[in-house]
Amino acid sequence: MPIRKLGSRLINQITAGEVVERPASVLRELVENSLDAGARRLQIRAEEGGRRRLVVTDDGCGIPRDELALALERHATSKLASLEDFARLRTLGFRGEALPSIATVSRLTLTSAPPGAARGHRLEGDRPAAAPQPQPHPPGTTVEVRDLFYNTPPRRKFLRGAATEWKHIAAVLRAQALAHPQAAFEAQHNGRAALRYPAVGDGTAEADRLEAILGRAFVEQSLPLDAQADGMRLTGWAGMPTYSRSQADLQYLFINGRVVRDRTAAHAVRQGYADVLYGGRHPCYALHLEMPPEAVDVNVHPTKAEVRFRDARAVHRLLARAVADGIAGLRPDAAGHDAGHFRALINENPQAAAPARPRRLPLRALPEADDALAVLADADAAAALPPLGLARAQLHDIYILAENADGLVLVDMHAAHERIAYERLKSAAGADGIRVQPLLVPQDLELRPEEMACVEEHRELLRELGLEADIAGPDRVRLRSIPSLLARADAPQLLRDVLADLIAHGRTRRVRERENELLSVMACHGAARAGRRLSLPEMDALLRDMEEVERSGQCNHGRPTWVQLSVAQLDKLFLRGR
Repeated sequence: MPIRKLGSRLINQITAGEVVERPASVLRELVENSLDAGARRLQIRAEEGGRRRLVVTDDGCGIPRDELALALERHATSKLASLEDFARLRTLGFRGEALPSIATVSRLTLTSAPPGAARGHRLEGDRPAAAPQPQPHPPGTTVEVRDLFYNTPPRRKFLRGAATEWKHIAAVLRAQALAHPQAAFEAQHNGRAALRYPAVGDGTAEADRLEAILGRAFVEQSLPLDAQADGMRLTGWAGMPTYSRSQADLQYLFINGRVVRDRTAAHAVRQGYADVLYGGRHPCYALHLEMPPEAVDVNVHPTKAEVRFRDARAVHRLLARAVADGIAGLRPDAAGHDAGHFRALINENPQAAAPARPRRLPLRALPEADDALAVLADADAAAALPPLGLARAQLHDIYILAENADGLVLVDMHAAHERIAYERLKSAAGADGIRVQPLLVPQDLELRPEEMACVEEHRELLRELGLEADIAGPDRVRLRSIPSLLARADAPQLLRDVLADLIAHGRTRRVRERENELLSVMACHGAARAGRRLSLPEMDALLRDMEEVERSGQCNHGRPTWVQLSVAQLDKLFLRGR
């Protein structure tokens, strides 16, 4: 075929595919426009999952009558005026051209009224040159999108059923509501109320809003984070290690209020959960990262879902450290004895679990217990109990039963002792530094150019990690030593893995992780085994160690080491009070 210039309409329909994939992507663009316009209340109506009709109404600043036609033209925006503005965007745009792109593949109607206007005006998307028509409308804007992809059948056939498309819409609304707690969201599907998220501050607390979006279990089984570094601030909620999922479907990251996906950030958060996640489980979190707009490029992806950081290493460092420190700080005496986050483990319906009551169980000293326990014989003294309580018995030589102020504590003896031993081994190894063992026969490795550059840049860091590598040629290094704990490891592969981390993330924990794996095995073999009978003083000593050691809520493999049954939950099991 001869070379020819495509028509403007066909160009618009093709480029619309970069922004408009399904009704949910339309909704995201419209919601972000509303939020940029200062909206504090958004109402969404969808029919047939948004395939037939999608309407977004807001109470934002509105669009004047003489700017309605401009809003539907390509390369028209109120969000920037120069290239400098483009480099430091403070709005959720601009990747841009959402309205004209949507109008190209749907029947779009735009109705708006600025505050103080006597009336609103309406403009049809397929007739942008026509004069806007008067239309009653409160201050704000309504965008109605009907028959998505009606004129592009190849794309319409890729839409799924109404129920599936609605699930995607609901997911977008959850993410946007998490990112912007100051705005209220209400949604209807096929004429029925479907979602309602009141704004924080209008009689709604932050935890209530979070519970409405992510559920009560997430609120009860997560910890708040607040950390600052390098001009950035990280806030939000990170799920307890025991509150994990088989898929990465409850992970939210917001950068300056923008919902994004980023591999660097995801890797950093996952690294923060090192040592405490079980098997292939995925952590849950909702994190907000605030940073200078010029430090992040939000226009590297057509849907603005991906970003590029000016200093990705600093971002990685902040996220990994904040999550790791938050988890390490978890002890049984923190956050109300740290009992609520295990509720899902003992109740198939955690949202229905009864709240703890102020009532206390009377205590009695057992014959084997120390005389000091006698002072705890009445209910008033119960408050003096340690967080994990005092040991009462051992069940099947596996579980420790303890009594604390809230009720009954069950401890997996081996799992708890394993974590304690592991943390102490890590502390000892960290205090002594990484011990180095020279290789009897140095090994030559052929590396790629980027790996060679990494060796030259991070030679001192590699030496600190116990990996002494000398340049032996333009594409070759000579490895002379490795960490002594990893003497039996595949030395060339270890170096390559470390270099891969440094190239991708600017930092590595590969050596420490490999050493920790060995320390974990040592701790597992050295921990008290199931079947060993402990005395009450030995059990109490284990409980006190758990209260002091970091990450004592999980064993080295991420399994829980203890659970709490409150008096209310015990009453429920025996139908007391009914």
